[in-house]
Amino acid sequence: MTDTQKPAIADTRRWVETAVIGLNLCPFARAPYVRSQVHFAVTEATDDEGIAEALLAEIHQLQALPAEERETTLLILTEGLADFDAFNDFLGLADNLLEHLELNGIFQIASFHPDYRFADTPDDAIDNYTNRSPRPILHILREDSVAEAAEAMDDPDAIYRANIERLRALGHDGWRRLWPSDASSDRR
Repeated sequence: MTDTQKPAIADTRRWVETAVIGLNLCPFARAPYVRSQVHFAVTEATDDEGIAEALLAEIHQLQALPAEERETTLLILTEGLADFDAFNDFLGLADNLLEHLELNGIFQIASFHPDYRFADTPDDAIDNYTNRSPRPILHILREDSVAEAAEAMDDPDAIYRANIERLRALGHDGWRRLWPSDASSDRR
């Protein structure tokens, strides 16, 4: 593990524990996390080809392991796709990769980024923070697990609505208070 990979994983773990699990932004995240079934991978690739290769390698590793051993993978980008628009464009390439591998319906990729923004929202809207992470992340999920979790809920869309309400109640000041030792950044 390189010197840039260690803090990237540590920051991402802290974000998962504090925001994703701590704020219950994903009610399905706690169980695989506490069972050590979440794999944290890092790529220092800077171009689409290198990032796609790292994503492909992680997809193959996840595919090779049973869910009981590795439920999901967070691929953390330390150098690439820092620009949100470029990151968003790359997501189409990632989806095409799954389609080319005939893995649609088996895996899906969720996206998180320090500057994440939903369409038609201002950059600083607290709503965007549901998908804001310390670094760009491509989250590889098993489609069966997503479907199973969705079936267990009466209204899976309620998660998104509850997250928005939770973050609006927290506000920007509350969000910043979640990261007290991170004086250099507001964890956008």
